[in-house]
Amino acid sequence: MTAAPQTPRLAFADLAGAVEALRTRGLRLTTPRRLVLEALFAADGPVSAEHVASGSGLDVTSVYRNLEALEQHGLARHVHLGHGPGLYALVGRGEREFLSCERCGAVRTLTPEQIDPVREQIKELFAFEAHFTHFAIVGLCPACARHRPPQSRRLRSKAWVKPAIDDNPAHAHEHSHGDHVHAHAHSHQRDGVEQHAHGHIA
Repeated sequence: MTAAPQTPRLAFADLAGAVEALRTRGLRLTTPRRLVLEALFAADGPVSAEHVASGSGLDVTSVYRNLEALEQHGLARHVHLGHGPGLYALVGRGEREFLSCERCGAVRTLTPEQIDPVREQIKELFAFEAHFTHFAIVGLCPACARHRPPQSRRLRSKAWVKPAIDDNPAHAHEHSHGDHVHAHAHSHQRDGVEQHAHGHIA
C-alpha cells in the first residue's frame, strides 16, 4: 500500500497553474502527464487510476507512474474510501478530507476546517491528532441511516430465530420414589435422535 505523502502541497487554481507548479518542481510536462492532469481537473472527486486511463487512452501503468510523480511533488493526493483502492485528486485549491458511506458508496468531500470540531474533540479526549486526508471516515450517509432497522427490531428478530442445531441440548430433572431420587438427563444428538440417561441419587 502506498504511504501517505509528506510533501507540502503546491497551490494552483487551474491547468495552467498546475503546469507552472510542475515546472517549479523541475518536472517536464509530457503528453501523458498533461492527460492525467486534465482527467483529474475534469473529475468531480477522487478517481482511480483505471478511471483516468479509460478516459485518457493511456495504459494504467503510465497513469500510475504519473499519478505517483504528481503526488510526490505535492500536486495530488490519494485517499482510501473504505476497502477500495487508492483514489487520486488534485490538491491545488487545498487539502480535502472525506466521509464515505459503507452501504451505498456515497462520498462527501470536506475542507479540514469543516471537520476541525471533530478533530478537536478527538484531541481533547485522547491527545491524538487525527487526519482524514489519507483514510476517509467510514459510516452511513443520512439516507442509509434513515433506512437502518431500529436496534430494538434487530434484537427482537434475533430472539425469534431458532437454531438449526441445538449445541447445548442437555436438560435434567429429578423426582423421588420413596428413599431414592431419580435424575433424568435428555440430550438431542445432531442426527435428531433423543437419548435419555437415568441415574439414582440415594
